[in-house]
Amino acid sequence: MKILVINSGSSSIKYQLLDMDTENILVSGLVERIGEEKAVLTSKINPGNETEKIIKIQTAIADHKSGMKKVVSLLVDKDNGVISNTSEIRGVGHRVVHGGEFFHEPAPLTDKVIKGIEANVPLAPLHNPANLDGIHVARELFPAAQQVAVFDTAFHQSMPPHAFLYAIPYKLYEQDRIRRYGFHGTSHKFVAGECARHLDRPLEQCNLITIHLGNGCSMAAVKEGRSVDTSLGMTPLEGLIMGTRSGDIDPALHAILHRSRGMNIEEIDAMLNRQSGLKGLCGMNDMRDIHAARRNGDKMAQLAFDMFVYRIKKYIGQYFAVLGRVDALVFTAGIGENDSETRRAVLSGLKALHIIIDSRANEKSYVDWMRISDSKSRVEVLVIRTNEELEIARQTLKTLT
Repeated sequence: MKILVINSGSSSIKYQLLDMDTENILVSGLVERIGEEKAVLTSKINPGNETEKIIKIQTAIADHKSGMKKVVSLLVDKDNGVISNTSEIRGVGHRVVHGGEFFHEPAPLTDKVIKGIEANVPLAPLHNPANLDGIHVARELFPAAQQVAVFDTAFHQSMPPHAFLYAIPYKLYEQDRIRRYGFHGTSHKFVAGECARHLDRPLEQCNLITIHLGNGCSMAAVKEGRSVDTSLGMTPLEGLIMGTRSGDIDPALHAILHRSRGMNIEEIDAMLNRQSGLKGLCGMNDMRDIHAARRNGDKMAQLAFDMFVYRIKKYIGQYFAVLGRVDALVFTAGIGENDSETRRAVLSGLKALHIIIDSRANEKSYVDWMRISDSKSRVEVLVIRTNEELEIARQTLKTLT
């Protein structure tokens, strides 16, 4: 059975076509710069295999509908296509960033569900409208397929009120739904499931701390397979230090900056989201550049790295307290998967929590996952490559009627 996964952005469409009988990727691609004269469509047929073929097209693409039409034409192309017609695609899974409190599970895309996504636009004004564009186009171009929405916030909707509420007037939650929602849920759900499989036990019997480290960062406390806390909040600004986002700060900073510098709320918001984090501290938001600068004696790069690691350690301690028992820590996403130096720094000095790293294992290359904890460590530590597209496809398949 073939499932198409679509991640529609404001000016892009990321997609994968998977054969769910084998979970193999048949095609992966990206449409970039939609609305510009020199838009780019890059399609990889049989990606990662010896037979991989890359097709790149540069052309004007006016809107998402035009972009998806070009994607469809490549999928069914006589010479380079992998399907004979669109009816071979049984389901289309859509990444939707914000499901609010409406959606705890994947949902077939009925008119009612679409209205629910529209109602959550104020919570994700940059993302949900773009996701809706992809949904409307796909419903038109794949009429025989069942369309399914998979929400980035859904995994965290199992958090209890004492974890998701803020200590502000309760009426703000009742009237405006101001609360912690969390993000990266599809990634956290995927690596939690994969971790349970590698531990050879049901997910419902696992207590895990999942650590998603990329340009955006988040952590989740997973108790008996369900998210009970997460570091990102109502927006993706709270929590860990990130590439350009500050993470946790004193909320009074807004008033202080307004009084001392005359900054308005839009300027402060832009600063905290786009000019802070690692970039604000040392001028760089790519950890590879920061490592290179540290080795050359850059004190601000070293400070940024130390702060980044310290914040992660604090959340590990917090989530140990929340969970009581931790079976495994899981590192994932760009930094978590590829940066042995950051992993080593995060895990150093945690023997009191019965976490001991195997330094040699931590430096090894791997394909999909590896274990980096020492045999003396009571808590397993795994590195697992996240695969949000596969998770969306799996959830779509389960939802098909």
